[in-house]
Amino acid sequence: MELERLPSNLINEEILARFELETLCTVACVSKALRFSVDTQVLPFLSSLHFPESLIPDANALYHVLSRCTRRGRKTHSLKTLNLNCQRLHHSCLTLLLGKQVEQLNFFCCSLLSSQFLVSIGKNCPFIRVLTLELADGGLPHVFNRDLVDMLCRCHFLECLFIKIRGAEVDAKAFNSIECFLPKTIKLLKLKPMLEENAICLANKLGVGINFSAIEDFSVTVSPTSYGCTLQYLSLVLDVISDRLLLTIASSLPLLVELDLEDRPNKEPSPHLDLTNSGLQSLGSCHHLSSLSLIRSRQNYQVSFKRINDMGMFLLSESCKNLQSVRLCGFSKVSDAGFASLLQSCQKLKKFEVRNALFLSDLAFHNLIGTQCALVEVRLLSCNLITSESVKKLSSSNSLEVLDLCGCKSIADSCFSSISSLQRLTSLNLTGADITDSGLSVLGQRSPPISYLSLRRCKRITDKGISLLLCGEIVRTLAALDLGYLPGISDNGIFTFVAAGKEITELSIRCCFYVTDSSLQALATKRRFQDGSKQLKQLDLFNCTGLSAEALWLLKSPSFSGLHWVGIGETRLASKGGAVITEIRKERPWLTLCIDGCEMGCRDGWHLHTLESF
Repeated sequence: MELERLPSNLINEEILARFELETLCTVACVSKALRFSVDTQVLPFLSSLHFPESLIPDANALYHVLSRCTRRGRKTHSLKTLNLNCQRLHHSCLTLLLGKQVEQLNFFCCSLLSSQFLVSIGKNCPFIRVLTLELADGGLPHVFNRDLVDMLCRCHFLECLFIKIRGAEVDAKAFNSIECFLPKTIKLLKLKPMLEENAICLANKLGVGINFSAIEDFSVTVSPTSYGCTLQYLSLVLDVISDRLLLTIASSLPLLVELDLEDRPNKEPSPHLDLTNSGLQSLGSCHHLSSLSLIRSRQNYQVSFKRINDMGMFLLSESCKNLQSVRLCGFSKVSDAGFASLLQSCQKLKKFEVRNALFLSDLAFHNLIGTQCALVEVRLLSCNLITSESVKKLSSSNSLEVLDLCGCKSIADSCFSSISSLQRLTSLNLTGADITDSGLSVLGQRSPPISYLSLRRCKRITDKGISLLLCGEIVRTLAALDLGYLPGISDNGIFTFVAAGKEITELSIRCCFYVTDSSLQALATKRRFQDGSKQLKQLDLFNCTGLSAEALWLLKSPSFSGLHWVGIGETRLASKGGAVITEIRKERPWLTLCIDGCEMGCRDGWHLHTLESF
């Protein structure tokens, strides 16, 4: 092998040391020499351990990797940064990762952990600076609160804290009064969920000690030692977003750079507890504010910010002209004029997202043509008045990389000529659009470097459209394709994918009822034998009722050797798999067989899973 002829120090320090964990494991399987280099010269000297998002290790896999990250003669590893999905890991496993050297922990989907793990972090990681923890259940609010306070009292250097509790019944009182124990070093704070009244106390407490007269010149850097806590990023999920909350945040946290607020009301907020134009205007006091997200979720109750209209948007756009990112959802009374004021006044705007806007139409983007547009990311979700004309206006931005039009049902084939001119576009979501096979022909032949494409619920797309799409330039860059809920897709469309989609590693064909065992057989055969094709890492087969129970055998080794996640819920593979599923799980501990109907990679609903779900 040519690589082995290079000097060992060059291989270890300049090549292997730059690889991710998944790539290192692959390289180690090539030869004994490379395995020796990875085990003795690379893994023991890693300072960061990052498991890919699609890999969900169990205890044995974690022990296996961790043992190789420990140098000879030492009992513990020297890892400072750890990122992994903890869905299959218990408290005892994760405690082995903790130590005084740890500075950053990002633990996601911790479905088997309790708040007691916070106490372990406090005892073992006194110098930790960054902590991200997603828990499935906070337990009793007073117990969680006690354990969190215990950790905060020990971690005096904490700069970034993100704690998210998921569950059907979550008590937001779990974060009550923690503002008294947060270290003054804190710069980024994400807490989900939280009560509005506790959030107000939090903002008031963090603002204590700031000398407002001393920071009138916002070009001067303010240090925590001089003026108390200098929180720059605040993200909260609340019961309600009110004027009182925004006024408190604006007056107490003038150094705020990013503000992310989402509320989930259980009923219509009373007038004195709701957000109005005055609350939006108060954000002008945050002269550093560059990113703003205000979301009113419909998760608990169908409600919107009914007391905010175009005037509120005018006031916001005039007082916060330095905004670079805006995310808005639930502003049902705002029309084109209000949204257009943000696009026109905020000259540095790069990210613009609006959801469920009843009165947002193409007119909001009318003045983009002929102006210097710096937009990089545009997401217009479930905005029914948006048509292909908006895409034409947005095509004037030479910097656009992400275009998400999910739920914009009036988008038609005419949009593709404009999309084709976006030379930097890498992500395109056309879920629910009124596009046809002819439009896909245009996209395939004159495509920008798109790596992610969603055609979900585009009901006029058929096998012919997939053939026209994948015969063009787009196949060179396309890595993820969503064909979910397409009644016109059958085995023929999947055969086209097998023949042409060499770069695609993520494929969703959920609820494609005419896909049969032949498609799965073709996918397995292609990925095993055809040279030049990348292996599938994630495959969504949810509710593909045309698959038989016998097709489950295709998921056994050696087929689909690169597969990390497969969704088989509501299929015969799940209902009649039985012993075969158990056998596959033992044979392939890295593979997640999700039977719960989650979206790709179990990004939603992970807290509902039990060990038996995998």
